[in-house]
Amino acid sequence: MSYEKKSTQSARATGPLRSTLLTTSVVLLTASALSLTAALPASAADKPDNKPTKSAANKAEPPADMSKIGGPLLGKSGTQVNLGAGAPVLPKDLTAKSWIVTDAESGDVLASHNAHWKLPPASTLKMLFADTLLPKFPKTTTHKVVPSDLAGMGAGSSLVGVKENFTYTVHDLWLGVFLRSGNDAVHVLSAMNHGVPQTVKDMQAHAQELQAYDTNVVSPDGYDAPGQHSSAYDLTLFARSGLQKSDFREYAATATAKFPMKQKKGKTTERFAIQNTNRLLTGDVGLDAYKGIAGVKNGNTTNAGATFTGVAERNNRVLLVTVMNPDSKESHAVYKETARLLDWGFQADGKVTPVGTLVPPKSAASPGSDASGAASPQGDAGPAKPAAHAAVSTSGSSGMGIALAITGGVLVVLAAAAFAVRKKWPLRTKG
Repeated sequence: MSYEKKSTQSARATGPLRSTLLTTSVVLLTASALSLTAALPASAADKPDNKPTKSAANKAEPPADMSKIGGPLLGKSGTQVNLGAGAPVLPKDLTAKSWIVTDAESGDVLASHNAHWKLPPASTLKMLFADTLLPKFPKTTTHKVVPSDLAGMGAGSSLVGVKENFTYTVHDLWLGVFLRSGNDAVHVLSAMNHGVPQTVKDMQAHAQELQAYDTNVVSPDGYDAPGQHSSAYDLTLFARSGLQKSDFREYAATATAKFPMKQKKGKTTERFAIQNTNRLLTGDVGLDAYKGIAGVKNGNTTNAGATFTGVAERNNRVLLVTVMNPDSKESHAVYKETARLLDWGFQADGKVTPVGTLVPPKSAASPGSDASGAASPQGDAGPAKPAAHAAVSTSGSSGMGIALAITGGVLVVLAAAAFAVRKKWPLRTKG
């Protein structure tokens, strides 16, 4: 997932960034895993995403002129795609206000629809939150929650079940953010980062560094707030940046985990099961888990409707798809439209002319490139290659599907450690 650009499609097919699949078996979640949701506190679940949510954006029209970051076609309203010989047509059943299909390795935008339309992001904004704050605190760091940590959360916020006077590890809190979209966990981590205002400032600065100029952060958890917006393009930038961090990859690919429920003298004595609200990762009634899925984040609020960014790998290709606010009566519309676009992308990758590109961060951009995604004749060497990455550690959580890693500059797809679902908790890792 390097930011190095590919000048031709043939270069992409033979270049050093072509992904490698390490074949390992994954224990899929059984139907009993889906029943875990029933055991969760009522406040732990996101707004239900199996039914369409009406929002103001459903009635709005995209601006005639939008940002041209990544290429001029991305600034146009409507669907942008350049089909080549043998390329499949786009799926018909697409109702989202905005979506984008990208090759995660090359950064090529294979197709888009209103990619730069500024819309409420809901909890997909937590990808930016995680990408900003994950490097700041070792996962073993502990924090005792005080009442002020949980102040200011919006009514009806999705919660993982953080309790005052409990002591949590940073690892616990990130599981709460990624799996249960817990605004309570977000607020505690923000408190550790000198408060919500500072966290919002840090997130906005990081968005600017990533050239995500459609994004304005007001609340770090993505809760509806006046003036808060992002775009399918920007959310994809956040996911791509986050996936270059090992902890981000681990949490995004985690299907089930355990969260502190009882403590004595600051030590956890009992935990309860939590399951990821990303239904393409875990599956649900009427929706199968997507083959090759590895995260990333879903969201759903009144103003935003349903939003989702997903990453998946098939046949040595890794795609990122973001879908915002489908206007459909079908259940799980945001996931089903994402799945259709992923299916299309895997069939079309290499058979379409890109309509744009995911720009690199400012600090990674070379003098030979510009924000439109066009490279000078000298080319764009991109950033230095990341260091080798060790195997993903799940620390007692259950990772389903795959996780992405950068090893010696090459994108590698690793099978995340998976655990059979048992009736009794905690889960035990396989030796």
